[in-house]
Amino acid sequence: MFDISFMELLVISMVALIVIGPERLPAVARTIGHLYGRCRSFVYSIRTDIHNEMRMEELKKMHHSMQDTIHTIEDSVQQHADQLKTTIDDGVSKQQSSVDQVSQDTDAGAPRPRTDDTSARPINSVENNKNH
Repeated sequence: MFDISFMELLVISMVALIVIGPERLPAVARTIGHLYGRCRSFVYSIRTDIHNEMRMEELKKMHHSMQDTIHTIEDSVQQHADQLKTTIDDGVSKQQSSVDQVSQDTDAGAPRPRTDDTSARPINSVENNKNH
């Protein structure tokens, strides 16, 4: 706060000794010291409060920024989830319509594919004799 040199302090002490007198000088010096300490404490308290308020404002800004980012991410994820659901629903619908089309063709008399494997194999008389 104040930059007082030794010479200035010596001049102030001599003037105070002359004006106040040697009897009351110690009590006045204690009172001045006490007031100076309280003043420094008050200034430190104000400085700390201002610093804390500045930090609080920074934290509030950071909080709002994080909230905005979170909302943006949530919206993006929701949008992608909706797109994925639409794509899956479209695929299921197309697959279902293909199955329905095959079912209609089969019901209309279209030849069914053969499911028995025995008709495709040649009959070997040697194998038939061994099994019987």
